[in-house]
Amino acid sequence: MAESVTVQPDDVRLIRALQVAPRASFAAIAAVLGVTENAVGRRYRRLRAEGVLRVAGIVDPGALGQSKWLVRLRCRPGSVAAIADALAKRDDVSWVGLCAGGSEIGFAIRSRTRQERDDLLGQQLPRTAAVLDIHASAMLRQFVGGRGHYWAALRGTLTPEQETMLGSEGAPFTEAPVVAREPVRLTAEDEKLLDVLATDGRAALVDLAAAAGLTPGRASRRLEALLRRRVVHIDVEIAAAALGYHARANLWLRVHPAAVKDVGRTLAREPEIAFAAAVSGPHNVHAVAHCRDLDELFEFTSDRIGSLPGLQSLEVSPLLKHVKQAGTLLSGDRLAGQFADQLLP
Repeated sequence: MAESVTVQPDDVRLIRALQVAPRASFAAIAAVLGVTENAVGRRYRRLRAEGVLRVAGIVDPGALGQSKWLVRLRCRPGSVAAIADALAKRDDVSWVGLCAGGSEIGFAIRSRTRQERDDLLGQQLPRTAAVLDIHASAMLRQFVGGRGHYWAALRGTLTPEQETMLGSEGAPFTEAPVVAREPVRLTAEDEKLLDVLATDGRAALVDLAAAAGLTPGRASRRLEALLRRRVVHIDVEIAAAALGYHARANLWLRVHPAAVKDVGRTLAREPEIAFAAAVSGPHNVHAVAHCRDLDELFEFTSDRIGSLPGLQSLEVSPLLKHVKQAGTLLSGDRLAGQFADQLLP
């Protein structure tokens, strides 16, 4: 983050409160934190303006019957930045990072139709002359990350009593099939609700209702149904560097098949891990780690990850540049919003 951005302890408490209840009113949050409603509103708006956090509704294509994929691209020197930026501008690409010293692009595909995904993986990328190699892994089971996950690094910021007072919205995170066995069919009104939430996950019910042509009561019931059926989760996106986490890395683990579930569940409890999933391919577990510096990353991966029962090999790929996360583009270490392509270097 820029040197002028300073995150205070009260900022972190607010961020944690939003993780627990992302659509809670400022008044409800203020009552739990013991401050005024105006103070919460001012702090929230400042954190948004400084690119520290963003609350957005993220659609899960698995609920619509579509699989999710993690892709590693090896590219010719000098072409990586342009390809990464082009990928980041796609609505169906939710995460983009430059890894392996800048020679590799890692990204996540969350296409809402099979045709859209197949066109990118089977047609566009293979025809790109600068792409040397493509490795795509299907997500088989998600252990942590998204749809109600509370980043463990902030656990303990609020007391259990405070978190209970806040409650939570939507279905809590539980392991479930990545692709729903009974896909949800969205209505035109649902699509309009999701469009508004993608821009502002805290959009007021009156605004959601107006966009979808519904009464506030019906909009509230539709939103509750979409959250309950995991079509959308209200994600609190955080610029990790603002909280002091400057070393980020993709972890690719090769684990004995019988140990994959145990390893995934163990990773989910680690405060450094923001995402973990079982995937197809030679590396059958993928995780994303956030550490304060490279020394902490080394200690974490060598001591706690390296000692996991069933682990056969581990590849640590530090993130050179984070281009997009959970649908939000980044400029440097700041969240820059949906229209940030004009801000990217």
